[in-house]
Amino acid sequence: MASLPPPYQTHLPLSPDPGEKPLNNEPQLPLVPIHVVTHASQLPAEFLEPSAERQLVIGFDCEGVDLCRHGTLCIMQLAFPDAIYLVDAIQGGAMLIQACKPALESSYITKVIHDCKRDSEALYFQFGIKLNNVVDTQIAYSLIEEQEGRKRLLDDYISFVGLLADPRYCGISYLEKEEVRFLLRQDPNFWTYRPLSEQMVRAAADDVRFLLYIYYKMMEKLNQQSLWYLAVRGALYCRCFCINDNNFADWPPLPPIPADNLIVDGNAPEEEILSVLDVPPGKMGRVIGRRGASILSIKESCNAEILIGGDKGPPDKVFIIGPVKQVRKAEAMLRGKMMDVYY
Repeated sequence: MASLPPPYQTHLPLSPDPGEKPLNNEPQLPLVPIHVVTHASQLPAEFLEPSAERQLVIGFDCEGVDLCRHGTLCIMQLAFPDAIYLVDAIQGGAMLIQACKPALESSYITKVIHDCKRDSEALYFQFGIKLNNVVDTQIAYSLIEEQEGRKRLLDDYISFVGLLADPRYCGISYLEKEEVRFLLRQDPNFWTYRPLSEQMVRAAADDVRFLLYIYYKMMEKLNQQSLWYLAVRGALYCRCFCINDNNFADWPPLPPIPADNLIVDGNAPEEEILSVLDVPPGKMGRVIGRRGASILSIKESCNAEILIGGDKGPPDKVFIIGPVKQVRKAEAMLRGKMMDVYY
């Protein structure tokens, strides 16, 4: 195991200076203890043994090296109302992460996370864990914007830093996130070093510290139809990069369309699906087009999310999430681009 190199051997306080004044709109949350976990016995029993009688809502995130199916999961953060647990996958190993599997797959524990796709991919391919019952705050933010009549620009997904800065949800600046990103660019192995520095502990904890606060703020705003879309899209985003050969038959079923249809403004909810489209070798350029023009035109024509693996892969597939008719429309347009001679 690598030791922490000198640039990371910082000694910054984990708690804010008592004399500092809070920023305007900054939520005054009580400071909670932070526990670094290397053995499952250090985690709460109600987390390790999920039950209908003790249902939980927790903040959740993962840190690692190039986090995806091939990267290294280093830390898993769990935020409870009274404590934050940093599950150390480097020191605790696969046995520790496997001990968390029942909770991560349980419908009795709601996992509040910002952008679940790559975290879910890493958990699935490295540990066989099917992340379930998530509330993705990135999805929730878009649903609230749509619900309140504001349309999101194409590919304009709210970042976690942006969400924290929004006064409707938190109203705080997260400057240290940029510092950690700078350190990660200098050394991608940042999260592998042990012992964890105070800066690493604080940065990991801060990525989940406000998630429960944001969750309750969002729940106040979402109507019943949006809540259903939030559950369905969260499940589809968890599956997005977790490609398997059985069409996700071994994953938990998607939430069904409610019997009462939850009609809002004359619109009933539509079934949503995930489609994975194979792109033949040498055809991805035609799909994307010069400076992204082709894929952008398809996104503008379809009410569906269209995702490409990019640098982390998979490099030969396009992922489409949305209402069935819109997904089928996007599929047809994408196949047409693959057949184009000129692009």
